[in-house]
Amino acid sequence: MLKIKVVNTGHQQLPAYATPQSAGMDLRANIDESIVLKPFERRLISTGLHIALPVGFEAQIRPRSGLALKHGITVLNSPGTVDADYRGEVMVLLINLSQEEFIINDGERIAQMVIARHEQGLMELVDELDETERGIGGYGHTGVK
Repeated sequence: MLKIKVVNTGHQQLPAYATPQSAGMDLRANIDESIVLKPFERRLISTGLHIALPVGFEAQIRPRSGLALKHGITVLNSPGTVDADYRGEVMVLLINLSQEEFIINDGERIAQMVIARHEQGLMELVDELDETERGIGGYGHTGVK
């Protein structure tokens, strides 16, 4: 298993996998007082966590499905990316897409963090691209059925 160094400047427990097959670890709000997230309001929420990822890995910050389904709360820049060379606090940008206010309490599970391997690409300028069956149709080109 990949080891990730973490400094916890907050008062919440470290993220952990809920089951042996879980892809994401729950991130918890690390706040001094509850936050009221009004309809269509966005807020940056503290986790108190600072991580050091190995080169070639990123942490993806993703919504929790239950918050999205039941309350319309999601991660605005989903998935948010934490790069391997970032050492600042891991923050979660939440937005309330519902018509109701939502209260974020200290310790509440607000997002998931998925650790993923990635590659960097080197752009190569060419005059044309190989043709494919799909061509250049664009958004919605293949239809809905």
